[in-house]
Amino acid sequence: MNKKLNIVPLKDLNLTNRFLFDEVMEDRQTHRDVLEIIFQREIPLLEENETEKELRVSPLSRSIRMDVFAMDEEDKVYNTEMQQKKRSDLAKRSRYYQSMIDTSLLEPGIPSYNLLKDSYIIMIMPFDLFGYGKYQYTFRSVCCEVPEYSLEDGATRIFLNTRGTNPQEVSKELVEFLRYLEHTTDEEAGKTDSRRIQRIHSRVRKVKNSEEIGVKYMQAWEEKYYEREEAKAEGKAEQLKDIIKKKLAKNQTPEKIAEALETSEETIRALIEEIEKERIL
Repeated sequence: MNKKLNIVPLKDLNLTNRFLFDEVMEDRQTHRDVLEIIFQREIPLLEENETEKELRVSPLSRSIRMDVFAMDEEDKVYNTEMQQKKRSDLAKRSRYYQSMIDTSLLEPGIPSYNLLKDSYIIMIMPFDLFGYGKYQYTFRSVCCEVPEYSLEDGATRIFLNTRGTNPQEVSKELVEFLRYLEHTTDEEAGKTDSRRIQRIHSRVRKVKNSEEIGVKYMQAWEEKYYEREEAKAEGKAEQLKDIIKKKLAKNQTPEKIAEALETSEETIRALIEEIEKERIL
């Protein structure tokens, strides 16, 4: 029960928290504001705006769950992700996301691949994945032999780093927004004159003050907590079974094993029964 006290209250979350990010970005205007800050142009999104959208192209392929997915009136596709933890596979994950999105958008029987929509995969991270101190890293396919020539395949992947050190190379609004993601407070929002960031903060306040979303947050936290605890318990049980197998191989009795492992004899006998079933299977 004490572990539950470690939960960060909803009101204290920053937008780098995936739960808060998804809830805030469910609002179409907020998502539009975020995209317009990134691209510094108007982006007329369609009404449909999906969070935690799942894509699976076949029962045997690995599915993906996108944080925020939307299309604009020019049929451009935007997938915006909040990535809290640094992982070594993020670049290839963006490649897989790109392939899954393309596959889902091209219907069977379409005669030309030119009908593939332009797509943007945006990963926002509170760390510098590439180590060059940039707030923004934009990747498109270019020719190695002719670097100034772009493949023009319509695919763009953008990695945003909240801890960049090159404010002179990006818009002031983007720098302020990326800082706000890590410091989602009234004080930080008050430092900017960006109307878009002010609207985003208004949405954040609304989400944080929502009793319904507060309940949803607690339920989501408890669900993850119990999943982790179950995984730990399963891992310990497997370790215990491995030890029991070795002791059984030495002809030790359940009583002796329970005594050696300081575990109840009932638990040891239940695990021995599981071991026997596994052998039969």
